[in-house]
Amino acid sequence: MSRSLSGERATATVESAHSQVGPPEPIFAARGEARMMDASEVAQLKAMMEWEGRRTAPPEGFPALPDMPAGRYTSAEYYALEVEHVFRKSWLFAGHLDEIPDPGCWMRWHNAGDPIVIVHGMDGVVRAFHNTCRHRGAPVVTEDRGKSSRLMCGYHNWTYKTDGSLVGVPERRDFPADFDLSCRGLLPVRCELFGKVIFVNFDMEAMPLIEWMGPIAREWEEFAFDRIRLAARHSFDLQCNWKVAMEANMEVYHVPFIHPNTVAPLVDSTRNLNTLYPNGHARMLAPPPRQTDREHVRAIDSPPGWQQIDTVGELGRTCTQSYTLFPNWVSPLSNYFVPPLLFWPTSLTTTRLELVTMALDWGDAPAPDLWTVPDASQPNGRQMSPIILEDTQFGEAIQHSMQGSAFRSVPLSYQEARIYSFHQNLDAMIGVDKVPEPLRVAPVIGPDWVWPNDPRRAQMEREPAT
Repeated sequence: MSRSLSGERATATVESAHSQVGPPEPIFAARGEARMMDASEVAQLKAMMEWEGRRTAPPEGFPALPDMPAGRYTSAEYYALEVEHVFRKSWLFAGHLDEIPDPGCWMRWHNAGDPIVIVHGMDGVVRAFHNTCRHRGAPVVTEDRGKSSRLMCGYHNWTYKTDGSLVGVPERRDFPADFDLSCRGLLPVRCELFGKVIFVNFDMEAMPLIEWMGPIAREWEEFAFDRIRLAARHSFDLQCNWKVAMEANMEVYHVPFIHPNTVAPLVDSTRNLNTLYPNGHARMLAPPPRQTDREHVRAIDSPPGWQQIDTVGELGRTCTQSYTLFPNWVSPLSNYFVPPLLFWPTSLTTTRLELVTMALDWGDAPAPDLWTVPDASQPNGRQMSPIILEDTQFGEAIQHSMQGSAFRSVPLSYQEARIYSFHQNLDAMIGVDKVPEPLRVAPVIGPDWVWPNDPRRAQMEREPAT
């Protein structure tokens, strides 16, 4: 169904798989009308970053975070719960409209278990289906991408329209006279767009994508999700639990030590401001060190020919503004890029890291790729960039160490609160009663610390600036 939301929720219109009638409506307002933070909002966030740099202890009233159980990274039982309940019930990044640009285009996707096919319908609507023929279970498509006005299973040539309906069964005479094709269509998967970015959800009763995103949808309007193109998409296999890999990108505590020459010169970890959102999402906002007085893109300078996103506001141009979209998306957003890192669990101790760069049209310049560099020795001809290599270099060793008897629990600091909140939301989505008690995290971060609430504001206002 098509939903239009405004104000605090968003001006986006999202197309759902429940009712696929006609082409999708425009998703964002006209160019130049994207909702940016107003001056008072920017000023308050800048003041809070300065306050974070001055504090000498965690904020008043912030809960002491109990140690997290070690088994959350090593337990096969907990991993199975994540796969069944988190990755089957969350909105997941699936791709970009550039990958299926025209009616009839389709692509395979299998990053969360069940194989699915995402189709740009002949009516203009983007849908997703289980890539499973309703006859004998063969895949309907066997290539990664293609284009056709019909989807035909190669096993017995059962044929489906791009809206999933079954329209062709060879030797129809051999089936019963009351064999009803109308109830044998491809099984749908929820599929909705945010701008040109495609998300899927296996839970047909899940809340709409725009509600799942909450206030992030409003904050992301300025980053032109309706205009950005897909510039690069590459995957790499890591030898560690998906949370080990992802959590390296959910705190800046490590930045001075792991990234002394790449990220540290551009991010002041002492003035980092974390914000927790409903549904497990979060944002970090950090200014450059005081000696860095230029506008910057995270860890790189912009080459000639790359287009700036003209609707991005002051914080996106001058700070590192990074978001966690629960469960597995982490991305800095800037006036040049929307470059998500996606962490897909492939086993208890392995992860597929997907590195994506989206940007405005780059014209005749080389396609921008923020996260990888050419490397002829690699199977896909690319290697992870120095920043990603720094973040992933210890993953396998950490996982091996975690499997040992000395790894018993995880104490987290206030600066690592995004990680603790993330784990609280993992348990909430699984269902706390389903999580074995020795593996649970205590839900100590209450709603008073989740947007729009923030006790730090009142504390900051009581303290004189220095």
